[in-house]
Amino acid sequence: MFRKTTQNRIYHDLVMQIQDAIMTGKLKPGDKLPAQRDLVEEFQTSRASLREALRVLEQKGLIEIKLGVNGGAVIKKIGTEQIAEHFFLLMQNQKGTYSQLSEFREGVEGCTAALAAERASKDDINRLKELLAKARKHIENYESEWEKFFQVDVEIHLALAEITRNPVYVAILQIIHFNILEKLQLFFKDKKALTKNYRELCDIIEAVESRDGARARSTVQNHITSCTRSIMKANPDLKAS
Repeated sequence: MFRKTTQNRIYHDLVMQIQDAIMTGKLKPGDKLPAQRDLVEEFQTSRASLREALRVLEQKGLIEIKLGVNGGAVIKKIGTEQIAEHFFLLMQNQKGTYSQLSEFREGVEGCTAALAAERASKDDINRLKELLAKARKHIENYESEWEKFFQVDVEIHLALAEITRNPVYVAILQIIHFNILEKLQLFFKDKKALTKNYRELCDIIEAVESRDGARARSTVQNHITSCTRSIMKANPDLKAS
């Protein structure tokens, strides 16, 4: 599977070879890399270079190093968790504010909604309506299920991204919704706010079903603006963050 390493930045060459094997499917989640002594022989490199390469791959979230008799380097499923953590740290380092994140969302999710209106199939529309029904049920059972409403809210936004058939939109919105917005939305949890949020989601899905891309775009953008105001009103500290 692997070739002899080059002498220039040996560990980097190791990383790229193993990473390429993962990305092309030669190595799949759950697969275990050969023992270090075997990799050293196959790559014709040193144990020090191999250990450095494995450390970098682990930092990237591509492998997990397990200890013990049955341990070793195991290929991990590639997800958005690590990227989300770096994204959140980058926002803090660049002093990005929640309102700026909202501005970014308006652009991306507005485009997502417009494309969804253009590309949605009958099955896609049915799926969106099923999610709306779940959201309505959680509002009706507000006292015990209000937190579940936000989970469905996230599902709806991601469903719109999936309808575009563009994995880039899906990946970006997963990072934002699952790891950032889901926590922030808990700042406004009263029934009135949830009901208003639900009605806005209904308007978005109605626009998508009507194949009205311009309306879908503007409705999503207005929804994000409305949610941002509610969150920042409930948590004034975000204004300065």
